[in-house]
Amino acid sequence: MLIFLLLPLLGIAYVAWHVWTLVPLPALWRWLLIAVGVGSFGMMFLNLGRVIDRMPLPLARLVYDVGNSSLFVLLYLVVIFLLLDVARLVHLVPASWLRHNFGTTVVLAVALLAIFLSGNLHYYNKVRQELHFTTGKSLDRGWKVVMLSDLHLGYHNPRKELARWVDLVNAEQPDAVLIAGDIIDMSMRPLVEEDMAAEMRRLQAPVYACLGNHEYYSSEPQAELFYRDAGIHLLRDTAVSVGPLCIIGRDDRTNRQRRPLQELSAMADHQRYTILLDHQPYNLEQAEEQGIDLQFSGHTHHGQVWPISWITQAIYECAFGSHQRGNTHYYVSSGIGIWGGKFRIGTRSEYVVAYISN
Repeated sequence: MLIFLLLPLLGIAYVAWHVWTLVPLPALWRWLLIAVGVGSFGMMFLNLGRVIDRMPLPLARLVYDVGNSSLFVLLYLVVIFLLLDVARLVHLVPASWLRHNFGTTVVLAVALLAIFLSGNLHYYNKVRQELHFTTGKSLDRGWKVVMLSDLHLGYHNPRKELARWVDLVNAEQPDAVLIAGDIIDMSMRPLVEEDMAAEMRRLQAPVYACLGNHEYYSSEPQAELFYRDAGIHLLRDTAVSVGPLCIIGRDDRTNRQRRPLQELSAMADHQRYTILLDHQPYNLEQAEEQGIDLQFSGHTHHGQVWPISWITQAIYECAFGSHQRGNTHYYVSSGIGIWGGKFRIGTRSEYVVAYISN
């Protein structure tokens, strides 16, 4: 845990030193620029410490957006300055470019603005991912299922944004909607004050969902009440038959006492097409061993921004997209929503439309 606190502090010190030596302004203005950056980053801890829950809602949204966005700006500044330092050491970049240089300062500022503006616009573009699955199991007809993960409803994803997602889902006219956890971001307060449950009730197909780790962060009992008020069928270590489908919902692995998948599989009607909702895509071999037809997960966000996507690819057997083990299919979604800053750089926001047929 200590290293996760130490790394951002080292990053801030590294970036602050470079800003001090690079920006060709009087000392007072450079101190002010660094203070604004450090203050913006500090706002993130007001969010993590739940201090913003006591602020007026518009101010809380601003603090959330500025604080969490600053984490990604810090990441990109560290990467850019590291690349410049390496280039300077191998004599590809003159040292003068990094010392009180107006041209470098302008280029760097424009590049950051372009990266994060395009990342923000890219976030709002929700990609429709279509999947087709065939089965030898008996179906009364072809079934259409919309699958979502990682909505992260809260200060940064308000009811207005949720309404747009609900419209996208309803336009598909699905037989069922499946959500693989993290419907809630960090706090229940904005969901309650904006009555987002009423927006969820506009979905015109039955909704089934499992819990994610953020439901535990936001208070799992309150999250369960929200699911109920929103008309969502919470599948918590249980299975339910829906038409020709059997949907198994696993509790999140945050709960160390969750039941083994073997027990959940024993509850399931394997004569039906079985879909497992498990928020975090760990131990994928378990679904194959239990004869699950399809596992749908989220959680990874595909790293959200590059180069974090490289880290998630190294951690998970499948960090994003389609995967297969034996006869079991998997899809790990990058999510329709997002945590923290609303940027997609090298990744995408998406919703999945799955067709299941013979």
